[in-house]
Amino acid sequence: MTGTASIDLYWLPLGAGGRSVRWNGRLFEAVLAWREGRAAQDLYHSALAVRVPAGRFVIEMAPVWADRDVDRGVVGEGAVGSRSAGRLRLFRYEIRCWRDGRIPDVAEAVDSPQRVAGDLQRAERLLALVPSVPRPVWGRDELKAGEMWNSNSVVAWLLARSGVDTAPLRMPPAGRAPGWQAGLVVAGRRHVSADERAGAR
Repeated sequence: MTGTASIDLYWLPLGAGGRSVRWNGRLFEAVLAWREGRAAQDLYHSALAVRVPAGRFVIEMAPVWADRDVDRGVVGEGAVGSRSAGRLRLFRYEIRCWRDGRIPDVAEAVDSPQRVAGDLQRAERLLALVPSVPRPVWGRDELKAGEMWNSNSVVAWLLARSGVDTAPLRMPPAGRAPGWQAGLVVAGRRHVSADERAGAR
């Protein structure tokens, strides 16, 4: 069924609305670009908005302390940096599937929204998959995907697993989304690894 559902992708500049994260991100990218012998690029964080007859849902990975709304649709949490650090609230992230929710700093989104699907079957499948997103340590490559796991990994994993063709998706010009490829790599695996099962608990 078409016309009753949609999946929209948003690209937000890393650290939108916060100077510290933005400048730290730029420093990280500058050092990495120098090591890899390429030009530095703008870094982006991705989020999804999914509309079905039951309502509109915002899907995003965010720090657990970033929003105090009690009804923000949290379906799971994970550690940031290391599992031991994750015992502290400051070093935990959460996966949200927030009905009638909001994307912070959406006004700063670039080349967004991008409509990536418009059929009810894929939209409902994506929503059903959100609770099963792998939740390894943020910023590390515990799943052996070739790069760190982060918010972009979550979005890429959900799109690929729900049947969306990610190849044609456009990233903002001169932009890069670290972790995106990790999500696609893990989504393409036939079997769930022990590390993925551990991260999903």
